[in-house]
This record gives sequence, structure tokens and C-alpha cells, in this order.
Amino acid sequence: MRSKAVGSAPRVAEPLYERVRVGIRFAIIVGVTLAVCGLAGHLIRWPVISSTLGPTAYVFAAHPDSETAHWRNALVGHSVGLAAGLGALAAFGLWTRPGEAAIGFPTWAQVGAASVAIAVTLIALELVRSHHAPAGATSLLVATGLAAPGQALDGLLVGLALVLVLGPVIGRVLPPAAGSPSDR
Repeated sequence: MRSKAVGSAPRVAEPLYERVRVGIRFAIIVGVTLAVCGLAGHLIRWPVISSTLGPTAYVFAAHPDSETAHWRNALVGHSVGLAAGLGALAAFGLWTRPGEAAIGFPTWAQVGAASVAIAVTLIALELVRSHHAPAGATSLLVATGLAAPGQALDGLLVGLALVLVLGPVIGRVLPPAAGSPSDR
């Protein structure tokens, strides 16, 4: 028996065709948003698509009225994640060191930087009351050097800017049907 999350509405049995329709809606919103990011990256020759963009676009598409999808929370969340990641890079002396992917495994300093970055992100988001779970991915991408200062970080910022502009707009252009998961 699955336990229900505290404060969540009970799931209503939906017909298969409705779940397919909602899934297609999500795919269109997230797909178009990330395609625009990919096009921008291709045009400027930067790595614009990153693992933090998909979850952010999904939150805007699937749960546009939730706290985590509020534009302010997304902007503040990713800004805090970015600052925490950069601060951890500096604190652990990793600013100019190769990232985890280049080395093939995390160094102890990268483990420390990642742990500190995510902890600072979570504490700060609680203090400013701007919950946005995908911001944790931003702090980890930066702290582990996957989005290190330079072109990779610049690309991440361009991608985030595009998703923060396009996600809420597209989510409102293709509104969910009454009773869809985004209404719960």
C-alpha cells in the first residue's frame, strides 16, 4: 500500500487517454523549451542545455500553480544555487581545477564543495522562503565543476534565462485541463 504525502490530494483514477493527453502536453512544453535552449546553444556555440533545465521546465509544465513553479522561487532558487556553487568552488580551491567529469571521479575537495553547496542552497532557500528543488542541481553542477566558470557556466546561465522566460509563458499558453495533475 502506497502512503499518501502529507497535505497532498488523493489521486483520482484517470482514463488512459487523459494521461496520454497530459503527457503529450508536458512533452510539448518541455520539448519546445529545451529545443529553444538547444538552438540558442547551437547558434552561440556554447553548452546551453544542462541537467538543471529539464526539471525546471517540467515544474513549470506539470505544476504551474505550485510554490516551486512560482517564477520568483525559480529565479531566487537558481541564483542561490549558483552563488552557493561558486562560493564552494572558491572555498575549496577548485576555481581553476578540472571538474569531476574531466577527472572521472570526484576528488575529496569536490565532495566537500558539493556537500557544502547543496547544504547552503537548502538553508538559504528556506530562509528566503523560495523553494525550488531544481536549484539544487544548479548548485551541484557548479560545485562539481560540470558548469565551471567560463563557457560552461555562461551556457548554463543562458539556458536558465531562457527556461525562466519560456517555461511559465508556454505553461500558460497550453493550459492544463481541469483535473489534470497540475491542478493537484
